[in-house]
Amino acid sequence: MSDLNIKNLKKVFEGIEIIKGVDLEIKDHEFVVFVGPSGCGKSTLLRLIAGLEEVTSGQIFLDNNEITDMAPAKRDLAMVFQTYALYPHMTVRKNMSFALDLAGIDKREIDAKVSDAARILELEPLLERKPKALSGGQRQRVAIGRAIVRQPKIFLFDEPLSNLDAALRVQMRLELARLHQELSATMIYVTHDQVEAMTLASKVVVLNAGRVEQVGSPLELYHHPVNRFVAGFIGTPKMGFMEGRVVTANTSEVTLTLGCGHQLTLPINGEGLVAGGHVTLGVRPEHLSITSPEESGLLASLTVSEHLGADTFCYVEMAAGELLTVRAGGDFQGQYGSHVGLKIDLSQCHLFDEDGLARKRIQQTSTTTNHSVAI
Repeated sequence: MSDLNIKNLKKVFEGIEIIKGVDLEIKDHEFVVFVGPSGCGKSTLLRLIAGLEEVTSGQIFLDNNEITDMAPAKRDLAMVFQTYALYPHMTVRKNMSFALDLAGIDKREIDAKVSDAARILELEPLLERKPKALSGGQRQRVAIGRAIVRQPKIFLFDEPLSNLDAALRVQMRLELARLHQELSATMIYVTHDQVEAMTLASKVVVLNAGRVEQVGSPLELYHHPVNRFVAGFIGTPKMGFMEGRVVTANTSEVTLTLGCGHQLTLPINGEGLVAGGHVTLGVRPEHLSITSPEESGLLASLTVSEHLGADTFCYVEMAAGELLTVRAGGDFQGQYGSHVGLKIDLSQCHLFDEDGLARKRIQQTSTTTNHSVAI
């Protein structure tokens, strides 16, 4: 078992609280990703788990044994850093075996562990090379192999792909996902890239300003964000927001007026919302479509179109000044500054109250699959 439990963990640097009472449970074999903007505390939280930073208050348990004040070397954790931190004068084989050599492990056992890790990471032809003769992706695999040979209870990754180019990042993401399945290991991974979080994780922990905003599967966070911060952070391109005022609200629907003056009714629980209250409408790019101005009362001005082959992302500006992204077909053609109409899939919209908290959508019972409404 490799369960990790964190209870009311806090970290203070020079009087400033960086980690603000984090509670978290990580189960055996999970691939957990800490994600959030720069400065949110995700790397600090990982370093507290690893023992590289001293805990101000709170507790950390590994398999019900408290490790809060335990030395890093005794925690049975292995960390892979953003920089490869390989010994330049040693071969790949020696880099991977060095910690085991220091621990006095039998040479035959060391050779077996290094060979096994090299097979898993496809490093067998490179074992006698030195780091300078390797590519960036190969060096990162050696760093991961150095962790694998230790057979830790939990692997810790601190933005391990940030120094790689775009193509290598994709390749290494696939290798890490395969590695997790092959080792059946518990892994904790830190990144600011929510694409990595969505593609790698079985559980995502969204952090903001030292606090946990939401914990859940990637699709749970994508479809059911608990607040505006999570909704805006998870998803590429990000969700668009429009400000509005409540007209009427009940337990089955909310009618609101947008800043541009248009009114619409959403199948969302509006219990507790009051007429005239401020709300925010959130719409993801795939739930918006472009139509002619004659077909929709919701008008926008087309600014930039990004053609990506299968898709085109159109950036439009509303009359009230909000900027939205629309996912269109790859062959979409539009002129800069042209006026377009927007069609919204109202059944997929998100609504946030004045405090930024999400309102619950009402499940559709109709068998109709097209809920898009031109407004």
